[in-house]
Amino acid sequence: MKKKFLSAGLCLTMAISLAGCSSGKPAEPASAAETQTQQADTVPETTAPSPNAGISGTFTGSSVGMQGPVTVELTINDGVITKAVVTESHETPGVCDVALERIPAQIVDYQTTTLDSVTGATFASMAVLRAADAAAQEAGLDMDVLKARAYSAQPGVNQVWDTDVVVVGGGGAGLSSAATAAQNGSRVILIEKSSFLGGNTMMAGGAYNAVDTGAQESAVLTEAQKNTLDAYLALDPSDEALKLDQFPEWKEVLTQLQTDIKEFYTANEGKTPGTDMPGFDSVSLHMWHIYTGGLRQLNDGTWIASDLELANTLAQNALETFDWLKDLGLDVASGTDAPLFTVLGAMWPRTHPFPAGTSLINSLKDAALAEGVQIYTETQAVSLLTDDSGRVTGVQAKQADGTSVTINASKGVILACGGYCANAPMVKEHDKYWGDSLSDHTLTTNVGTNTGDGIAMAMDIGAAATGLEIAQMMPSSSPLKGTMTDGLWGDASEQIWIDGTGSRFVNEYAERDVLTLASLSQENGIFYIIYAGTTDENGVCKGVGYHDAATFGANVADLVEGGHIWYGSTLAELAEATKTSAGGAAPAFTEEALRSTIETYNSYVAAQKDDEFGKEVLAGAIDLEAIEADANAGICISPRKASLHHTMGGVVINTDAAVLDTDGNAIPGLWAAGEVTGGIHAGNRLGGNAEADIFTFGRIAGLSAAGAGQ
Repeated sequence: MKKKFLSAGLCLTMAISLAGCSSGKPAEPASAAETQTQQADTVPETTAPSPNAGISGTFTGSSVGMQGPVTVELTINDGVITKAVVTESHETPGVCDVALERIPAQIVDYQTTTLDSVTGATFASMAVLRAADAAAQEAGLDMDVLKARAYSAQPGVNQVWDTDVVVVGGGGAGLSSAATAAQNGSRVILIEKSSFLGGNTMMAGGAYNAVDTGAQESAVLTEAQKNTLDAYLALDPSDEALKLDQFPEWKEVLTQLQTDIKEFYTANEGKTPGTDMPGFDSVSLHMWHIYTGGLRQLNDGTWIASDLELANTLAQNALETFDWLKDLGLDVASGTDAPLFTVLGAMWPRTHPFPAGTSLINSLKDAALAEGVQIYTETQAVSLLTDDSGRVTGVQAKQADGTSVTINASKGVILACGGYCANAPMVKEHDKYWGDSLSDHTLTTNVGTNTGDGIAMAMDIGAAATGLEIAQMMPSSSPLKGTMTDGLWGDASEQIWIDGTGSRFVNEYAERDVLTLASLSQENGIFYIIYAGTTDENGVCKGVGYHDAATFGANVADLVEGGHIWYGSTLAELAEATKTSAGGAAPAFTEEALRSTIETYNSYVAAQKDDEFGKEVLAGAIDLEAIEADANAGICISPRKASLHHTMGGVVINTDAAVLDTDGNAIPGLWAAGEVTGGIHAGNRLGGNAEADIFTFGRIAGLSAAGAGQ
């Protein structure tokens, strides 16, 4: 049978144009190619007779990178490497661009394959160097001679820069805060530890939660959603499970939510869920989800909950921030044009489609540069500078070549340098939730530079921290890499999760830590997501799955060929495919088991009631007969496994994004936004709240630092 492939939702990172680091007085940001030239003197002289004399031609070598094979081609003329080119690479664009450009150029400049790796792209760097080694060996070059020419960048002259505001971190929080501060009249320098902009925002899944009543009016409230709202109306504040005795400030939110629901019912009296009753959302509902979604008990018996004021700030301002991002040039839609969905762990369909990867970061970078922000990559903040009064006055930084940079900031510093989920030992050290499920080697979805630097710097000058006891795990990650690549999944309301026998084992609409705990109990911690849909003429999914295939589309053919998922145009074909390994697993599902699970799930969707696991919002029924009769349809199974994803804890901030000390006082001249902060999400962050958080508080931090206030 000729195979047919569909496309499905997959969060991929794309390429971005990069601003390079700069030595010397701040000026226009350098390009990535220019970054390397300041470290070069001259090409090392070769003395005759050279042991490599007489070797000429073009030679290739390959190695394995993070995402697949990397091939390098060396052109050699009489023993001298005159050209080095990466001819094949599957490494993540945007994240690895600098490594793929700089290292081949340095191979030619220094006639060696022993070079520094590029910050934030270590795997790609080493793959290029190993591939170049293989090409050199194929050519017959004397490897000892190449090794003797090993080159490592040397520090330049110490620098002192002056500005109004320094932003530490070039992800979503940093770029939005930098652009905002500049929009409000401040001179801004943004420094980024890595060789690329974007940080974890580059890895985010394009999901933004915001209460959007205009969008809800265009939606239809399902029967299952109505049942959920009825359950909220029936909640008793004295119920021990709600823990409102320990966190009484949240009682008012529940009271307001129940009032909002009653008013909604009154306004839509006579309308029927599933037909003509519009969708519902409110700030109180979003806040209640933040509270219940983040309310968690630690291993020592204590409970933690979100800070009420921070949660309110997020819920109240997320939509306004979303529209501000639209004004910056992002292709986003709110109101009646917004197709809402529920990203995994969001608890309600308030998730807005959002740009991911390159397009997002490029838009933010362009907006920041247009406002005059100066951007320097490969420039790591080492410590915060303070005056005798304790006011933060700048940052001590170090560039990739070791050059020391002192940045004086007349107004202060914004920390936006992320969390520490790429630092598994730090997560393990503070953990009071996951226990033995974590190790010093637990995989992560994060970029490698998210190691907790900003939290440590702030605490060194007396900042308070909160919530370090929990780091969120992303349940649906790659079993082999820990990344959110190499798989597919749809709206949480549509997902069907199965164990190694083909049976459902969890409420797929639950919070991410609940999903993670359930998945960790599976054999080797691996579970499977069933996905079905149809394709258009371009092979892009237009059926069940992510709402916006143009943003999330990934060709299933590539995933099958890469051995990441199983595919079948019929259920029998899919079951047969599972006899081979995909994503490090090979459970060999039977057609009968899969059919039974799918048909049972379909019955729950039809009844809008999940008798097994109580899934609150049900969608995504799979019409097996229609799929098997449709030449442009098929079914996939995607193996997944949990990995470290988002740190719940960080420095304590107030609603102005000012960092607080251990006595609860704002530290003058210091603000923070994004994953470097704690208190907003408590023990578990709702899916889709991260992007809302980083941009909302990034904007607030920029306003505060510029002196414009909220």
